Amino acid sequence: MPFTDIVYESTVRVRYAETDASGLAHHAAYVPWLEIGRVEWLRFLGQSYASLERSGYHLAVVELHCRYVRPARFDDELIVRTAITRIRSRELSFVYEIVTADPHPIQVCNATSRHIWLRSGSIAKMPDELSRLIEASAHSASDAAAASAASATSAATAASSASAASPAF
Repeated sequence: MPFTDIVYESTVRVRYAETDASGLAHHAAYVPWLEIGRVEWLRFLGQSYASLERSGYHLAVVELHCRYVRPARFDDELIVRTAITRIRSRELSFVYEIVTADPHPIQVCNATSRHIWLRSGSIAKMPDELSRLIEASAHSASDAAAASAASATSAATAASSASAASPAF
């Protein structure tokens, strides 16, 4: 389950160089697509990965799991859905879903990755600014969900009162 309600969608297209002789995307092609999702998720949140690197931070992959559900083929347009699932002072975990960019998307792959923060080659705490951005996104998403639930409850109560006052024929 995602830590925040922010699920960022990045679009990629399977390039010819990413396919094998049978025209299917090679399993190694999926890893850069996950990286695209991760980098764009951070950018959407308001933090570019390039600026983190300029500050001396790196997000090292320490664990990666991919489940290939359906093959992707040359020139397929795919959507990489990315969300954060776990946040710790020195670690981030992401969940991904790669689906076709069709009106009725079909899952191609699902994956998870775990990362540690490095600074000057040593394990480090997450940058404070990024931690604040993630926490703010979690709070704003939960506030929005609470407001939406309250609005739905009010609407349901009003509809219930209206139907009790004037029966339908």
